[in-house]
Amino acid sequence: MRIGLLGGSFNPAHVGHRHIIAVARRRLQLDQVWLLVSPGNPLKTQCSMAPFDQRLAATRSIADGRHVIASGIEAIWGTRYTIDTLRLLLRRFPRVRFVWLTGADILLQLPRWRRWV
Repeated sequence: MRIGLLGGSFNPAHVGHRHIIAVARRRLQLDQVWLLVSPGNPLKTQCSMAPFDQRLAATRSIADGRHVIASGIEAIWGTRYTIDTLRLLLRRFPRVRFVWLTGADILLQLPRWRRWV
């Protein structure tokens, strides 16, 4: 199984996210895309962030529950950094081939991510 992972604040979930999902599913032949709603991005201020529950609910509205899954797994696991979430996913789902998806808006911040290389 090939699963695309699209992480983010989803503040708010929008048509650009839907576009990334559709293109990635088709071009990368993904079985599913998981939308990993961040409980708190360490690189963003929380003051402009909608509450986590609202962002998760809005993200579920762009998911279909079958091929596109909105997940609050980072809040459940208590992970704040992508590298930690990825390690847990790989441990829990050793037979899944995960593919990281991202929008271009994150590219300038990427060098500031923990263990990005």
